[in-house]
Amino acid sequence: MSEQDPDAELVARVGEHDPAAVRMLVARKLPRLLSLATRMLGDPMEAEDVAQEAFVRIWKQAPRWKTGEARFDTWLHRVVLNLCYDRLRGHREDPMADDLPDQADPAALPDARLEAHVRDERVRASLAQLPARQREALVLNYYQELSNIEAAALMGITVDALESLLARARRNLRTLLAGNDPGKDTP
Repeated sequence: MSEQDPDAELVARVGEHDPAAVRMLVARKLPRLLSLATRMLGDPMEAEDVAQEAFVRIWKQAPRWKTGEARFDTWLHRVVLNLCYDRLRGHREDPMADDLPDQADPAALPDARLEAHVRDERVRASLAQLPARQREALVLNYYQELSNIEAAALMGITVDALESLLARARRNLRTLLAGNDPGKDTP
């Protein structure tokens, strides 16, 4: 691997059971992992469970972590996605909850906040109706702000396949937001 993994030293310290390193790693990674898991599962409580399980896996894996095989962040995102898929397969319920925190501007007028809330709910509900792989591609690309190359690597697909998934996901999301059935356009 040509570039240095920015987490390598920290993971090595976690592998040595350094409490300060553990706290630093949690502070560095937890917000992003919670965001990813919440977007995939739609349930903040389940997202916390996934994040906790991911950190247990870090604790177990850190002493054996080998730099250069994969970036730690890539491995960690894959772990979280796999845990999310396990949970989604486990209960096959509506994957997006209605209780995600609002992203509306608290200083906005009540009308604007209501409109933003309604729009956010429509997007959440529509996102929940997408096939899991399309939802994963959108979440990684837009909400986690990963590049196409990074998202494709995490998903174990080519960049072309990711771009195809993103195109179908955007088309299906647009159709759902317009109030139409996207049909059978799945991966």
